[in-house]
Amino acid sequence: MKKQEKIKVGISVGDLNGVGMEVILKTFEDSRMLEFCTPIIFGSSKSVSFHKKALGVETGIHGVDRMDKVVHNKLNLLNVWKEMIDLELGTPTEISGKYALVSLRRATAALKKGDIDVLVTAPIDKHNISSEEFEFAGHTEYLEQELDGEALMILMTGELRVGLITGHLPLKEVAGAIDAERIIKKVEIMHQSLKNDFNINKPRIAVLGLNPHCGDKGVIGTEDDEIVTPAIAELQNKGRMVYGPYAADGFFGSGNYKNFDGVMAMYHDQGLAPFKTIAFGQGVNFTAGLNKIRTSPDHGTAFAIAGQGKADHESFREALFTAIELFKSRRSNLELSKNKLEVQRDTKRDSKREEREAKKPERETKKPEQETEKPEREAKN
Repeated sequence: MKKQEKIKVGISVGDLNGVGMEVILKTFEDSRMLEFCTPIIFGSSKSVSFHKKALGVETGIHGVDRMDKVVHNKLNLLNVWKEMIDLELGTPTEISGKYALVSLRRATAALKKGDIDVLVTAPIDKHNISSEEFEFAGHTEYLEQELDGEALMILMTGELRVGLITGHLPLKEVAGAIDAERIIKKVEIMHQSLKNDFNINKPRIAVLGLNPHCGDKGVIGTEDDEIVTPAIAELQNKGRMVYGPYAADGFFGSGNYKNFDGVMAMYHDQGLAPFKTIAFGQGVNFTAGLNKIRTSPDHGTAFAIAGQGKADHESFREALFTAIELFKSRRSNLELSKNKLEVQRDTKRDSKREEREAKKPERETKKPEQETEKPEREAKN
């Protein structure tokens, strides 16, 4: 992508019976949003028209059938299906799940191909999208399979970033899934993301304990002493600024999270419940650790208010802005790393050249000595 081009933001529509299309349309009612990016919705003109009529919004749409027809300064809609589908706003159906997957697949394929730079996903319903074609707990797990890298779910807002050691996992399986290797791997992903995506050179990361009060020295479980603490020590030995384990119950209420650049929670609700209490409606879900940028709003399908015009689009707008900023930051750091490598190669090349030049005079001084010896031998003959 050329630097002067706007970032192409692909948008998957999520469950069309939820609030996804509503928050998309509301976000781009403000035409100034088009100054920041070139958005491309992966959906259907007929389905979008249905939503516009139901919501009474007039957001302009530029429908296209091919990616090479996308234009800047427009809200583009790539028609990935053309048939009219039955929508029941507020009710999850097999049809809405099916077409949520159609949109996600086409958007992901475009992301992999480089037709779009980042992906912003509207909420899906994890039940009705599930099928033989989609056996994943959510977007994060699906994208981890489709893209390169290992995914880490990070919920973030301006002053708080919470990553998860385990993601969409039943609570009864959490303790058995946590070992030192997993903790180290996930914390390393957070560390690298904070450096490369957020430009934090020496990130400070807090790790929460698994058990209440971090086990109270084995009284309420031994995992924190036997697994979590040794994993943190190993990370510290590698030079990582990682601290803990911290008891989760008081960590957020005390404001201690403000002393860190990232927080690693052991399981989904341990991290997301306090996060959404602090930042609900303003947070962003970022899938770190992959070779492509994906974000989403911090809320779900909200079927209870779908089609009523009540959905708040602030989180979706933040997800879009975040995707743009993360892409710019990552690109900048990649270019910086590339320039450093080029400088290192040039330095090595110059050093070798200097070594060769330094050796030349030695060889030249030997030649006259050889020449003076020759007449002496001739004289003896």
